[in-house]
Amino acid sequence: MNVSGPVLVTGAAGFAGGHLVEHLAGRGEMAAWSRTEPPAEIAALARWSRVDLLDRDLVRREIRALRPAAVFHCAGVPHVGASWQNTSHPLAGNVLTTHYLLDALRRAGRPCRVLVAGSALVYRASTSPLHESDPLGPASPYGLSKLAQELLGRRSSQEDGLDVILTRPFNHTGPRQRPSFMAPSVARQIALIEAGRLDSLLVGNLEATRDLTDVRDIVRAYAMLMETGTPGAVYNVGSGKERPVRAVVDALVARARVPVPIAHDPERLRPNDTPVLVGDNTRLRQATGWEPAISFDRMIDDLLDYWRTVVRQ
Repeated sequence: MNVSGPVLVTGAAGFAGGHLVEHLAGRGEMAAWSRTEPPAEIAALARWSRVDLLDRDLVRREIRALRPAAVFHCAGVPHVGASWQNTSHPLAGNVLTTHYLLDALRRAGRPCRVLVAGSALVYRASTSPLHESDPLGPASPYGLSKLAQELLGRRSSQEDGLDVILTRPFNHTGPRQRPSFMAPSVARQIALIEAGRLDSLLVGNLEATRDLTDVRDIVRAYAMLMETGTPGAVYNVGSGKERPVRAVVDALVARARVPVPIAHDPERLRPNDTPVLVGDNTRLRQATGWEPAISFDRMIDDLLDYWRTVVRQ
């Protein structure tokens, strides 16, 4: 990466953050922040610090000591469904943490480029591919927190002298994603059924359609935007292709080594589920030349193989 100084990844032990650390490995000095121990696969790839981003004074001290030249801000509260049970959690984990981080970078007084990993759930519901200029209207506490996070980044870009690049990633999946999300939940259940430890696959709403991309392609887009993205600009990050949730479930079930009975579970339905979520990625492609490199079939194969390994262990 063409920056002069340390590169910081927040939330580096998380799903996207961990894959980003793997992608950036070997590109100069890299620091990684997390609240938990990193997975073994990535523990040796960066200089790790356990930092609670809700501790304002600690964040200021760590930034003052590190003086990063670039920051990938991947830390946050990621789950949409859980945000309905505890609305304060995403507001603290996504908004307050971002405020403390950007404030600490401003106080450090060093030129810094920052990429904020936001969310496509800031958009108002639409049945057409969403463009960055389309109306905003979050339909969940999670989406509201990500919009507030984005507004903080925009203000810092305009007023604090930070080069802040804003992203709106669409759905992504891959190895190490928590089973509270749809695709890894299905993959994990299939692995358990194959192992004789579960009787049937429980699913929620199969009628929704999503723009689903492999996480390794998503973090590659982040790295490319850090190089060539325009400060203050917003970029959709996703495949640009609409795929029914049912097709994802069917693809995983088709790879099962035993018959998989399917049952619908009302507990898996959200209070307000977006029926269609697909993005127009033209701006990203024009800025970076990015295209997805990992096929749908490979993404599904790698996800299921990962959960088979977890269940065996």
